[in-house]
Amino acid sequence: MESGPAIFTGSVFALFGGGLLVWTAVRLRQRAPVAHGVSPVVSATAAGLAGSAAVLLAVWCFTRL
Repeated sequence: MESGPAIFTGSVFALFGGGLLVWTAVRLRQRAPVAHGVSPVVSATAAGLAGSAAVLLAVWCFTRL
């Protein structure tokens, strides 16, 4: 019974983190700003860290099954 919420939460974190990392990589490849009004280095770093943290949380959720 407790594996259902862990699977759902892990899936949400994996989709969000993976999507954020892919989106950030595409924006950087196009030399487009990741966030408007913020330094490109700071915004890319923050988005990369947030995406990586979400993927790590997904891995942690999946190890709890």
